[in-house]
Amino acid sequence: MSYSVMMVLGVYLGFGVVELFRTNLFHKKDQTRVDGWVEGISTGALILLVQPTVLATSLILMSFVFPGAEGALSNLNVVLAFGLFLIFDDLTQYLWHRAAHSFAWLYKLHRPHHNGEYMSVRVVYRNNLFYYAMMPGLWLSGALIYLGLGWVYAFYIVMKMTVVISAHSDVCWDRVLLRTKWMSPIMWVVERTISTPATHHAHHGRHKDDGITNYKGNFGNFLFFWDVLFGTAKITRQYPSLYGVENLEPTSLGEQMIWPLVRTSNSVAHQNAQASLAKAV
Repeated sequence: MSYSVMMVLGVYLGFGVVELFRTNLFHKKDQTRVDGWVEGISTGALILLVQPTVLATSLILMSFVFPGAEGALSNLNVVLAFGLFLIFDDLTQYLWHRAAHSFAWLYKLHRPHHNGEYMSVRVVYRNNLFYYAMMPGLWLSGALIYLGLGWVYAFYIVMKMTVVISAHSDVCWDRVLLRTKWMSPIMWVVERTISTPATHHAHHGRHKDDGITNYKGNFGNFLFFWDVLFGTAKITRQYPSLYGVENLEPTSLGEQMIWPLVRTSNSVAHQNAQASLAKAV
């Protein structure tokens, strides 16, 4: 296990321990029995199967398509190298995430992430397995690693996942800072640069008319700057009172995990759910 993986795991477990003692990690309000299965399967499959397979396959494909390019960027300036990951991983994930809220078929892959009616580190890796397998940023990160930037990816991914994990946790590190008057100018910059609990919780809110929720925006993962740049940002410094999906029919464990291989029945209710889904995304 690499040091970067251990550090990401440490951050994840660290927030998990805090939630365990402060906000009932394993007993969130409104959680269902299915929620635990979705989170366990998706998190385990991503870490142990999907991400390693995608990165390895990307490396193999690069070796066939560009056999002489291995390590070609290994001497690149670290700032420029970091910038490449921000563009080819984080920006593409912003676009992929935004697309998932724009096209009904793609939202079916992303809906599990929003189906839980709570925020927690448990939600971080909660997605349909095909959502991650198709994510452009993973494939492009593999390509950059092949080109010799694995050493940059090692600390880039730790920084990114620290932000992502903290933004999903219901132990919100920004609450006190946002209420501290002298910190306000600093937080103005921070919340327009990286994802914070306030801005990302707004993305998970259930009702878009509550004045806080913005599930059609606030798509940023590491950098919230992409939302600012492309006009999808909503900053209120408040948190939604309710989380989850709005106006959608219930879905099954199998559909959440491996749609389109598992689908709900072709009933009138399902057809109505599809129509509602098109409106929701």
